[in-house]
Amino acid sequence: MNRFACLVCLTYLSVAPLCAAEPTIVRLWAGTPPGDEGFVPEPETDTSTASSKLIADRPIIRLTNVSQPILSVYRPSAANDTGAAVIVCPGGGHRVLAYDLEGTEVAAWLNEIGVTSLVLKYRVPARDANRRWLEAVQDAQRALSIARQNASAWGFDPDRLGILGFSAGGETAGLAALNYGERAYEPQDDTDRVSCRPDFAVLIYPGGLVDPQSGLLRDHVRVPTDAPPFFFVQAWDDQVTVQNSLQMASALKQANISAEVHLYATGGHGYGLRPTSQAVTRWPVRAGEWMRERGFLARKAAAKTATH
Repeated sequence: MNRFACLVCLTYLSVAPLCAAEPTIVRLWAGTPPGDEGFVPEPETDTSTASSKLIADRPIIRLTNVSQPILSVYRPSAANDTGAAVIVCPGGGHRVLAYDLEGTEVAAWLNEIGVTSLVLKYRVPARDANRRWLEAVQDAQRALSIARQNASAWGFDPDRLGILGFSAGGETAGLAALNYGERAYEPQDDTDRVSCRPDFAVLIYPGGLVDPQSGLLRDHVRVPTDAPPFFFVQAWDDQVTVQNSLQMASALKQANISAEVHLYATGGHGYGLRPTSQAVTRWPVRAGEWMRERGFLARKAAAKTATH
């Protein structure tokens, strides 16, 4: 069985020994997620059909009606393990999650380069049309704290925990990486005492960060002086404006925060990391180089217990 297609639900925050054949699954919230009190969810479903658009000539999973967010933890082989970890946020316009294209397939790549991957299945569709990012950011902040809290059990360094997102997941990852000083929900328990600041952020064709009329960053997108370093990838012909990457990188520059931007002439949107003839689909090579150059993939003797 393909371990990236196998999901085995565990009880809330249980930490079981990680099996090489399947991920560990962790629920983010003990009960109803914040803001969902009284919300009646519909059954979770894959909306893709035989006529749905293919990506690199292959179908994708498009999950919707996700009401119970989870983290799926995939570990690299012991021989390959660098001690780094990344939370992966699939995109889908806050309506669906491209769960394999921008989730489990990304986990497989991260494992190949020695990184523990934690795929975030966050809530969709958005509840508030004016703040479509809200539930996703709540879930991402909670996921970062849970991951860091369990770093020792899951075998990674809590000081090398990144976040990576695509499209709406890029918006989610970006906002989580900027807003770690203030949670988007009332703290629930001791888990929320653990830092939700990622140590680095990777945004692939992000959306939602700029105002569509002005092309400038939205009012709620603010860069703190101690934001983590960022890595961006986008194509010039992306229908989701490249200003999402450029304006964000410019704001980071003004705050003296490191940022690396890879802007390709062509490639469109929504390619994930499935290779095609387009150069943009080779972005994982550049991202891996960036992580190595910044020391995030440097091996350490053992993971530490989270203290921050």
